[in-house]
Amino acid sequence: MNHFLLKTSSPEETEQLGEKMAGYLNPGDVLTLEGDLGAGKTTFTKGLAKGLGIKRVVNSPTFTIIKEYDGRMPLYHMDVYRLEESDEDLGFDEYFAGEGVTVVEWASFIQDMLPENYLSIRITLLNDQKRSFELIPHGKRYVQLCEELVRK
Repeated sequence: MNHFLLKTSSPEETEQLGEKMAGYLNPGDVLTLEGDLGAGKTTFTKGLAKGLGIKRVVNSPTFTIIKEYDGRMPLYHMDVYRLEESDEDLGFDEYFAGEGVTVVEWASFIQDMLPENYLSIRITLLNDQKRSFELIPHGKRYVQLCEELVRK
């Protein structure tokens, strides 16, 4: 399996990476985000939202689990951390097959519910400013997306 590595040197660059990635996304795309608290998952998602033309303030959906935002295509932002020991079905399949882009923070907690094809993004905090993004594509579509993203 291919892995792709990108680095950012500031929160602004992390947001710009999300904004850039948004240009390569299609309806039905699923991105999973893993990383420690403060790694930059929400900052990355804010950039993604900006790239999708979303004007609303984006913040972590920790207590609501799923937030929906409207832009050139919808963004479904999920934080499933609180579902660690839950078997509750919240209709994830409908979001994954929906007309927007789905971003799942802490996706390891719902691993069995994820679609077959998705892009896993592991964010590692290198220091106060720098982040490492390991992109792990699951499926041909996401390999191509990563290749295009790192090439430009």
